[in-house]
Amino acid sequence: MSPTTLAPTPGAQRARQPGAAPNGGPFAPLNPQQLAAVKHGDAPLLVLAGAGTGKTMTLAARVARLVLDGADPNRLLLLTFSRRAAQEMAARAGRLLHQALGLRATQSAPVLPWAGTFHAIGARLLREYASAVGLPPQFSIIDRGDAEDLMALLRQAQGLAAARCRFPLKATCLGLYSRTLNCQRPLAEVLRDDFPWCAEWHDELKALFRAYAAEKAAQHTLDYDDLLLAWHQMLADTALAAHIGARFDHVLVDEYQDTNRLQAAILQRLKPDGRGLTVVGDDAQSIYSFRAAEVGNILGFAQQFGPTAQVITLERNYRSTQPILEASNAVIALSAERHAKTLWCERPSSQRARLVTVADEMDQARWVADSVLLQREGGLTLKQQAVLFRTGHHSAALELELTRRNIPFVKFGGLKFLEATHIKDLLAVLRWAQNPRSALAGYRVVMLVPGIGTQTARRLVDGLAAAGDTTRALLEFEPPPNARSEWQALVDLLTALGDPQSRWPDELAAVLAWYAPHLQRLHADDAAVRQLDLDQLQRLAAGHASRERFLTELTLDPPEATSDESGPPHQDEDYLILSTIHSAKGQEWNAVSILNVVDGCMPADLATGSAAAVAEERRLLYVAMTRAKQHLQLMVPLRFHVSQQHRHGDRHLYGGLSRFIPPEVAALFERVTSPGLSGQGAAAIVAGSLPAPMAAGPMRLGSAWD
Repeated sequence: MSPTTLAPTPGAQRARQPGAAPNGGPFAPLNPQQLAAVKHGDAPLLVLAGAGTGKTMTLAARVARLVLDGADPNRLLLLTFSRRAAQEMAARAGRLLHQALGLRATQSAPVLPWAGTFHAIGARLLREYASAVGLPPQFSIIDRGDAEDLMALLRQAQGLAAARCRFPLKATCLGLYSRTLNCQRPLAEVLRDDFPWCAEWHDELKALFRAYAAEKAAQHTLDYDDLLLAWHQMLADTALAAHIGARFDHVLVDEYQDTNRLQAAILQRLKPDGRGLTVVGDDAQSIYSFRAAEVGNILGFAQQFGPTAQVITLERNYRSTQPILEASNAVIALSAERHAKTLWCERPSSQRARLVTVADEMDQARWVADSVLLQREGGLTLKQQAVLFRTGHHSAALELELTRRNIPFVKFGGLKFLEATHIKDLLAVLRWAQNPRSALAGYRVVMLVPGIGTQTARRLVDGLAAAGDTTRALLEFEPPPNARSEWQALVDLLTALGDPQSRWPDELAAVLAWYAPHLQRLHADDAAVRQLDLDQLQRLAAGHASRERFLTELTLDPPEATSDESGPPHQDEDYLILSTIHSAKGQEWNAVSILNVVDGCMPADLATGSAAAVAEERRLLYVAMTRAKQHLQLMVPLRFHVSQQHRHGDRHLYGGLSRFIPPEVAALFERVTSPGLSGQGAAAIVAGSLPAPMAAGPMRLGSAWD
């Protein structure tokens, strides 16, 4: 990888002109700590932003201040974990710039062309530097579902599906592959620590992963993890890394506690001395280790970038009442390793957070339903209230109770947008047109043609892979006689999509027109509902400049769910929110109930194998508690249903209360006992008894499996 052919980055020495002083105008509402972060210079900076302390506004204000001081918006790199977060950050910065520059609403403030997710920015850079790093310029990007399907095909081809012992399924194989790459750890170590039930298959898994990497390379395809891996490998060339790093005067990272080792290494290679690097996050909200997030990145930031690194802590909370903050502070203060901070606010309240002891899950469901209705009568709409839980099935009893009482609710989850069959069909056509060597997309599209079976589809796709001229091979292919008319319609469509003069999003309209009869044929029972998703796809397409950008950004940041599987009930204008704690991060509600705050659920039984796992479970409870603005209750059932239980049914939980609420923390809560509970079990909980704590060249993306 030689950068000698690359032109010097324009504007690298752009002079800065002093802008408006950040201590007035749009920056006046900032508190002293926020203002210090906004005015900070070029030294590496960690902004430790506690829950509800205004981190988004602070980061947006820093972007605006940099532009006002003369920074070129084209030379600012803003990295987030969702496209929506990047858009919100850019919009807030734009509003501040409008205000500071005295622009009218119709005038345009500077935009941030390099604001996006790690994966989306990686895809853009890889596309731009593809020829310099040995990647095919027209590489495709596949989503998790397609990656699993490809892994399944190779698993079958290598005979692993017929193994005498239970070989990991495709989703587990892809999870292992992803965890190993993102953690930057040897496969054997990941198997030992995270997938011990798969450890006996080490050699077979390594061979499978080599085959998977080789097949992606043959199909000119990258998966989600490759975007980071390839970006990281591209920056291994020091001259090329220096060239790319020089393109950006400032790199700003949101939610730094959610980065994995690969992302942290990318930042290190972009800005080796940390100059111009600002990261914002909260170690107390690091809860995504199952996605390979590494809390050590934020804990070790100052050590990583040396004595010039500075830390500014935001502790003033703008969300919750003081009693809720005191209880939350006490829970997280018992963490063994953390950045010390104490959240405070100017919202006094006489109402403390509550510990509610109930008999069992049904008693818990009745209590929560009662309290939700009581809050509603007191003026809080259902949408201002949420019920949070550690795992999706923990809300089963509550869902039955809410349904019985006709209390509408939305539970976050359902069929993911990119997992829907009709969406996958449409995107496969576009991906195949973009990259004719994508066997996965080609096979799916060809199988849509009536009269073509699996053997014919495989013969065509294999022939295209071996052909030097894929367009000619496609035109010369002879389909079965009963498929000729339908086949010709597909060939005409692909030919039109391959025309350099074709325009976006007219290309999608052509694909939709071709797919319409197939939708009716394949999904006659619910074609109208599925058409809503296709309409949404067309609306999304209008916001992208090209087919390639649309496919990339939709794959990396799709809508949450399909039209028929999620969203508010159409017949109700108000509804209660049910959510896992992981899905609730970043949200807030006036009233929050947390289910099953007992050992076995919080922390979960399966998350007590190490001190690090228990520490993350504590952070998970902290995140849940800090979602509440005015009212917070932690539910403590004495009994709850578990699998593999004894013949007497539900397991008794030692008096139950989570180890994260020891007596000194419990003293900060109001104690409440359900009327359905009586006897010494209730007395033990109210007294604060606890269970004993448990022990604690061409780029080769497949080289990790050599």
